[in-house]
Amino acid sequence: MSEQSSTKNDVWSGRFSEPVDELVQRYTASVTFDKRLAEFDIQGSLAHAEMLCAQKVLSEQDYADIQRGLAQVLDEIRTGKFNWQIALEDVHMNIERRLTDLIGDAGKRLHTGRSRNDQVATDIRLYLRSAIDDIAHLLRRLCNALIDLAERHHSTILPGFTHMQVAQPVTFGHHLLAYAEMFYRDIERLRDCRKRVNRLPLGAAALAGTTFPIDRERVAKTLGFEDVCRNSLDAVSDRDFAIEFCACSALIMTHISRMSEELIIWMSPRVGFIDIADRFCTGSSIMPQKKNPDVPELARGKTGRVNGHLVGLLTLMKGQPLAYNKDNQEDKEPLFDTVDTVTDTLRIFADMVGAVTVKPEMMRQAALQGYATATDLADYLVKKGLPFRDAHEVVAKAVRFCVEKGCDLSELTLEQMKAFSGLIDVDVLEILTLEGSVSARNHVGGTAPEQVKNAIASLKSRLEG
Repeated sequence: MSEQSSTKNDVWSGRFSEPVDELVQRYTASVTFDKRLAEFDIQGSLAHAEMLCAQKVLSEQDYADIQRGLAQVLDEIRTGKFNWQIALEDVHMNIERRLTDLIGDAGKRLHTGRSRNDQVATDIRLYLRSAIDDIAHLLRRLCNALIDLAERHHSTILPGFTHMQVAQPVTFGHHLLAYAEMFYRDIERLRDCRKRVNRLPLGAAALAGTTFPIDRERVAKTLGFEDVCRNSLDAVSDRDFAIEFCACSALIMTHISRMSEELIIWMSPRVGFIDIADRFCTGSSIMPQKKNPDVPELARGKTGRVNGHLVGLLTLMKGQPLAYNKDNQEDKEPLFDTVDTVTDTLRIFADMVGAVTVKPEMMRQAALQGYATATDLADYLVKKGLPFRDAHEVVAKAVRFCVEKGCDLSELTLEQMKAFSGLIDVDVLEILTLEGSVSARNHVGGTAPEQVKNAIASLKSRLEG
């Protein structure tokens, strides 16, 4: 029997007559990835031990030894001196074994009144709560980067599109704030998700609770949980909170992907609305002239990866009976990768948005194409008393005339316009300018520069709240 095999079964060796197969050890072990939960595992263990001591389940001496031992374990982990053993299967048993080596029987008593089932559920919630706070902070950073750029371009005009065709003029600041609103909703979703993450499963033990006189509310308060999980079966088997977080993350990445698509299009020389700083781009191995927007392209691709993790977790849970099943070991890698992917993406995007160079003249030239002020002319006729459907038909004929002549509506003479409707007068000329078009949409949510400033002030206030 190998040393690893004999160690492997120490936790339950009395039940088994032969060591676990070496391949099975590797197949069932999770320590290679769940060791990132180590600090949260120690945090939960300290709170559990403090409660056991307060309830007279642990002696004062055992509690003091556990505190001292876990402090040393934590230091070894942080300094890279900890010896992780795959034979001990997971982060929990690795820490418990080292603690027992350091302090003896007191280390063995730490697990009184709990199971790895409620222990891992607690660790994941502590980890995810911290990750949510970090991601929400990064979302605020990205929102602020968009706001800063929007402030500088609150009156810069570019074409707004529907069906990827020029539709109406909008201000670039207004366009940027559309993404800021998406990311603010993401913050709201994470804030709501956090409430359901922040409930304590510890005390559910394996599935039915424990016979020891534990105080779950005390542990919850120590660890900063808002509530305890109310059913022991649900507490150890629930992964809704992880799925909900992954759903929030999928939406975050969907918003990132939409913005990436536009950044890629805008940077293309055929459009030329912006330039992305060199440090966020790469070149070509064969074409020396190339400057590729690799960051937004890769973020667009990583969105599929995060979406896949959400589907994976939903599939993981769909056939599980109560209570805990080994299947749930498969929840960590997709969850961890989702956190890493979203965190890295948001950090990079906040920096990248702050380094975008805007080309207002290219935007303006594009806005003059595609008869972007046609709707303004129709609205003008409606205000003169013409029914909208009739106004729509009048303007459609005027646009067709311009297409045939190869000119814009704003380039028609007053006499030419009057030929389409006698209601048209000299005041129409201001209506057909780009500035007149955006300024006319001066209401809450509109693209007028004044409203962009108001929207920026409102969003700043909400982000500070």
